[in-house]
Amino acid sequence: MNFELDEVCRTSPPPFGHAMLKYFGFDPKYVNLNNGSYGSVPLPVHAECNKLTLDVERNPDFHHRFTHYDMQAQVRQRVAPFIGAQADECVIVPNATHGINTVLRNIEWENGDIIIDFNTTYGAVSRTAQYLSDRPPHPSISTLTINFPSTHADIISKFRAHVKSVVDSKPPGKRAVALIDAIVANPGVRLPWQELVKICKEADVLSVIDAAHAIGQELNINLGEAQPDFWVSNCHKWLFSKRGCAVLYVPRRNQHLIKTSIPTSHSYVSPGNPPTFIEQFNWNGTMDFVPFYSVLPGELIIRGVRVRLHAYLLALRFREWLGGEDKINAYCHDLAIAGGKRLAEVLGTQVLDPDGSLTLNMVNVEIPLSGEIKWTPEIKNRFSEKLLKEHNVFAATFYHNGKWWARCSAQIYNELSDFKFIGKAFLQICPEIQQEFGVDSVATV
Repeated sequence: MNFELDEVCRTSPPPFGHAMLKYFGFDPKYVNLNNGSYGSVPLPVHAECNKLTLDVERNPDFHHRFTHYDMQAQVRQRVAPFIGAQADECVIVPNATHGINTVLRNIEWENGDIIIDFNTTYGAVSRTAQYLSDRPPHPSISTLTINFPSTHADIISKFRAHVKSVVDSKPPGKRAVALIDAIVANPGVRLPWQELVKICKEADVLSVIDAAHAIGQELNINLGEAQPDFWVSNCHKWLFSKRGCAVLYVPRRNQHLIKTSIPTSHSYVSPGNPPTFIEQFNWNGTMDFVPFYSVLPGELIIRGVRVRLHAYLLALRFREWLGGEDKINAYCHDLAIAGGKRLAEVLGTQVLDPDGSLTLNMVNVEIPLSGEIKWTPEIKNRFSEKLLKEHNVFAATFYHNGKWWARCSAQIYNELSDFKFIGKAFLQICPEIQQEFGVDSVATV
């Protein structure tokens, strides 16, 4: 099959579901219900990225000294409207964890400062907060526990009370910073992050939004309206860009707080000099920048000239060919809801979010493993081994609120039958893990 994106876009897209699998590079026998972890670049986008890689190699000096900077500017100009931001408020970083670290490690912490996180904060982000707390000047951590099932109203109420308690308890003049997920990784639920940002503003608390799963899954993002202090989202998870690529949003009012990129760029300037926010993120050392470019659609403006470059017809154009954001996400959301119900029926369990109000394109379903078995790295690895090596299927598994769950991602190449398939796998795997890790009877629900 011809995977030239120009050629693909001259055809009509097939219906969503297994007919879309031909546009992805999966092993034909593999069932992927885990788009949320790494994403998957469509073959037409991947083919154009390969061409771009060769274009770079034709003249590496010219590309890295001239073309690269123009392309970075074009990426910012294309991505910014997608999230309701201005181009000079957006920079491209390798992944969301990198972006969160850039923000947190630029803050000039003092003893008495407080970092607010959640029990569901992504592991690398919570560990970064712990690292900062472990070293001088030792900002403290205040964790808000939210156990699901829950509601947005309950989350907002608990967060408001927690922020008030933190603000009331911190020494005068000290800083509070809240780490907030737009969409939690595990369980895969949507938080009312815009409302939580408002609470932070009212309390003079900095808001850092880990939106790793947002772009390409959450519709109508408008950062200019929501006004978080910092926001970062992976483009390679749900937007179909090549790994790894993320957009870091820092509004102009806060760019003075980001004194250095990570790693520090040759564009760094000492305090007191004119800021170089954008310049620092344009070049942080030699690397493969093709993933950064892979969000671009068809034409670029290079040195004031409109240039047709086949290699740049990438993720956004592919999504337009599919029918656009509303069509893509309507299918994925509806499949997540229906697939979660089907999987729960197969397992004889329940979905985490029965009314679907917290569900976008990832659904969480209880699996029949006793809650007496607590999470360990060994159990996590055993699930991965059995799912991938024995059943050739995958969804994330996790332990939350005394129960075991599977987080299944619904993507345009999935169908309802995939949820039944993984359900049969779990029915075999869970008793095996139950027996191996020392609890006598399989959980009953």
